[in-house]
Amino acid sequence: MNICLTRLFTVLCLLSLTDRVLAQKEPLRLWYNSPAKDWMTEALPIGNGHIGAMFFGDPDEERIQFSEGSLWAGGKNANAEYNFGIKEGAYQYLPKVRELLAAGKTEEAHKLANKEMTGAIHEKKENTPSSDFGAQQTAGDLFVKVSHTGPIKKFHRELNISDAVGKVTYEAGTGKFTRTFFGNYPSKVMVYKFTSTAPETYTIRFVSPHQKDYEQFTKNQYTFGGSLKDNHQEFETTYRIDTDGKPGFNDGILTITGAKKVTLIHTIATDYLMQFPAYKGNDYKKANKTVMAAAAGKTFEKLLAEQQKDYHNLFNRVSLSLGKPALKSIPTDQRQKAYYAGQADSGLEELYFQYGRYLMISSTRPGTMPMSLQGKWNDSTNPPWANDYHTNINVQMLYWPAEVTNLSECHLPLIDFTKSIVEPGKLAAKEFFDTRGWIVNTMLNAYGYTAPGWDFPWGFFPGGAAWLSQHLWEHYAFTGDKTYLKNTAYPIMKEASLFWMDYLTDDGKGNLVSAPSYSPEQGGISTGATMDHEIAWDILTNTIDAAAVLGTDADFAQKAKTIRDKILPLQIGKWKQLQEWREDVDDSTNKHRHVSHLFALHPGKQISLTQTPTEAQAAKVSLNARGDDGTGWSLAWKVNFWARLQDGNRAHKLFKSVMRPVSNKGTNMSDGGGSYANLLCAHPPFQLDGNMGSTAGVAEMLLQSQTGVIELLPALPEAWPTGQVKGLKARGNVTVDETWEAGKLSTVTLLSQTTQEKTIQYGSKITKVSLVKGQAKTLKAEDLN
Repeated sequence: MNICLTRLFTVLCLLSLTDRVLAQKEPLRLWYNSPAKDWMTEALPIGNGHIGAMFFGDPDEERIQFSEGSLWAGGKNANAEYNFGIKEGAYQYLPKVRELLAAGKTEEAHKLANKEMTGAIHEKKENTPSSDFGAQQTAGDLFVKVSHTGPIKKFHRELNISDAVGKVTYEAGTGKFTRTFFGNYPSKVMVYKFTSTAPETYTIRFVSPHQKDYEQFTKNQYTFGGSLKDNHQEFETTYRIDTDGKPGFNDGILTITGAKKVTLIHTIATDYLMQFPAYKGNDYKKANKTVMAAAAGKTFEKLLAEQQKDYHNLFNRVSLSLGKPALKSIPTDQRQKAYYAGQADSGLEELYFQYGRYLMISSTRPGTMPMSLQGKWNDSTNPPWANDYHTNINVQMLYWPAEVTNLSECHLPLIDFTKSIVEPGKLAAKEFFDTRGWIVNTMLNAYGYTAPGWDFPWGFFPGGAAWLSQHLWEHYAFTGDKTYLKNTAYPIMKEASLFWMDYLTDDGKGNLVSAPSYSPEQGGISTGATMDHEIAWDILTNTIDAAAVLGTDADFAQKAKTIRDKILPLQIGKWKQLQEWREDVDDSTNKHRHVSHLFALHPGKQISLTQTPTEAQAAKVSLNARGDDGTGWSLAWKVNFWARLQDGNRAHKLFKSVMRPVSNKGTNMSDGGGSYANLLCAHPPFQLDGNMGSTAGVAEMLLQSQTGVIELLPALPEAWPTGQVKGLKARGNVTVDETWEAGKLSTVTLLSQTTQEKTIQYGSKITKVSLVKGQAKTLKAEDLN
């Protein structure tokens, strides 16, 4: 019996039959009574891990915009001089920068570093991404036009995230029309079905901003082969047409007459290979043929059944009920506005939490590219921030929910991608800092750009590799997979540790500091930005622990421990704040969106209320000073901070702010973040990290385990007096179900995949629990000591 069935069997006692039936009958939905007009704020996302598509629902002509994660401009094929951002010998300027810092000449140090230690970049031509760093690309748009007679009535557009199915229904004249959209990961296809009660004429066309190399229509299958203008990356997109009508093809336009049903089975592949240094060589034509051949015998119904089994296996692992009636009877955009205006709607909060899990399942699956800033959804050839892999928090935040919300498989694309960038990261570490190990800085593309960015302070962040390595450790911490730890995680973590073991330098007082360093995206050059020290502590601690688990590298682990213990301790400043820099220069009026020096509180584990209460209080002072406003992802991070500080009401306040309605489409970050009508989070503009960080934040409010103790309902807000959550994961590969009433824990059920003893804590009650592999253990609140 698999883990899902085992857990379901053991916790059925927690739900009445009526509750279970209602849960099955009430899927979680986003729905609207009008078509989408704007891609970013209104269109609805679907995906199969590889492909991200957005549908609009216009009755006259449906627009399905789509992208594939490996479709990237830039790289060596865009510019022969592209060298992964590396400036050979840049490390020669490091001693002088440090000398200037030691002499207090910070402005001169910054100027020198900014001139000689930034990454190499080459500007590009007009109408292409601004440099050979490149950008992730849209593939194009499918347009499906249908003839109508009479006005449109009873329009309904929805995204059912319980089933991962989009739907549009309406009436026109005497006819009824239905559209059904979903992504199928096992078959690697997207499926779009159009039906009508009477025969209609459908006109289908594909529009791409990229060069058309070939196009054909044979045996009810359309194929478009294209290439990008700047790097000539090749791709091919194909769809099969299943219809009861008569198709005809002319000049790129497919016309189907007399049809009551039209189904498109769609896929796309590129020539990208996740292999340094060429990143090219995938036989994309063969890949497409293989996909379409495998799908040839599968009807719409079979593809849907396959998709439902696959999706439910992941999505149904976790359920959340916050106990209050939901405003499901009004469209989601109106519901969002009512909620932020003060209407209690815990159902919308449940929806937003699960939406993050839906988006993760839809955009990151084994064998795919990892999520970028916009996940797999991008409609541009020159998207904001290149739709890249920002490693100074954003790509990491995208994956925060993976383990704790029971989606470990979805973590694998980030882990695979991390493995692929170690080699170019070693080159960057050597040429910029003359160290061992590997680094990644703020901006990371699909082509091994691990060097510092092309301007400081935002471009300097060699800690990205260690932060990515935290995800490798967390995957082990939650799954307990020692084979993975030995063969995949530990070697990468060790290399990330080597960089910090070489880079940290003595401050003359016996402490090791990071010099030069910048606190991400703000502040001047420093002889020790606190985040650097926290990240160094984190990677060294995790690597030491990994070596102990594997019983290997004792000498290395001892050296790592010696260095870790000499890192400058966390500093508390003149207004009782946790200092952001070694120097006590924090501005209590600074409201910057980055609160990077609290990394040790979350996602790190160096600071906790129980183990380091003084530092936790200082973190609280800093967080209060920074305020409760911010961009979308910043608000989401603050949800997690306050959850770790076990202030549920404050965490809930920030969670509510994440969902505040945002209508602007620009990039004015001073306007503050929130969520658009389609509930995609606004940085602004749209970035997926705010959705994912918020989902992780809700989980942190309900369950924590970073200290080695399983903490139950550590930050339960007053707004959720009664509820239950099933299927969250704690470190140690323990699945946890909790129920509560009147703000107090009622029961907890623990299911471990190994026989082990765990410590659980609820409030001041701490209890040792013996768990037997595969046997669920339920405890009532009164059973806890």
